[in-house]
Amino acid sequence: MTLRPRGRTPCGLAGQAKATYGIDGCAITVPVLASLQVGPAAVTVWALRRKRRSFAALAGAAWLAAAVVAGSYLYSTLRGKFLVWARLLDDLHLHGDEDLLDVGCGRGAVLLAAARRLPEGHAVGIDLWRRRDQTGNTRAAAERNAVAEGVAGRVDFLDADARAIPLPDSSFDVVVSSLTIHNIPGADQRAQALREVVRVLRPGGRLRIVDVRAGRRYPDVLRAAGCTDITVRPLDWRMWFGTPGDPLVLVTASKPQ
Repeated sequence: MTLRPRGRTPCGLAGQAKATYGIDGCAITVPVLASLQVGPAAVTVWALRRKRRSFAALAGAAWLAAAVVAGSYLYSTLRGKFLVWARLLDDLHLHGDEDLLDVGCGRGAVLLAAARRLPEGHAVGIDLWRRRDQTGNTRAAAERNAVAEGVAGRVDFLDADARAIPLPDSSFDVVVSSLTIHNIPGADQRAQALREVVRVLRPGGRLRIVDVRAGRRYPDVLRAAGCTDITVRPLDWRMWFGTPGDPLVLVTASKPQ
């Protein structure tokens, strides 16, 4: 496989359309979140009409809880994750000429934010583009977003499985991944994906993974693969995705020189 050479986005491509990144989860996520509120809301109204105030209070509390969960999820997927990843990318202090890989790039939210920080660099996104992981999740949607964001000339997309990345050893200065590896079934298969990520990192390269609770087990695999400077920390409320008290985690690591 041959990737395009580095280069700036051709003039006139940016701004042709607005980038859209969908909602994490499948197409029924929003209807499910909405349906969780319908039942408690209906019971609350019924109880108030029957003047059963104690029952109405309980149902109202359930309604409020469902609304908080739905609001948190939608905020995280539509706004929060962009703010958090912007900070994570800024904290990398990129020089602008790096090669970066996004494992499970989806419609490009993280990949294209990184590409904007690489005016002389190159970014590659790989994915299987499954609709159950993100609404409207297709390679074509990611490519349209790259054009809309004005970075199409410095981005490539590949249909690829994280467990067998079709790229040479030591190809990237930075590898990022957001809410992807936990979707791989089985701890052994997730470990294989992590080993592939380390393989394509250059010596001195850096890794940033955001994932669910399963991410707390990634450091053992990364350490066995030779990584150093490994840290795991919970992310803030902007990445709760409707589950307060069970935040997503950030896993960081480096590949020794």
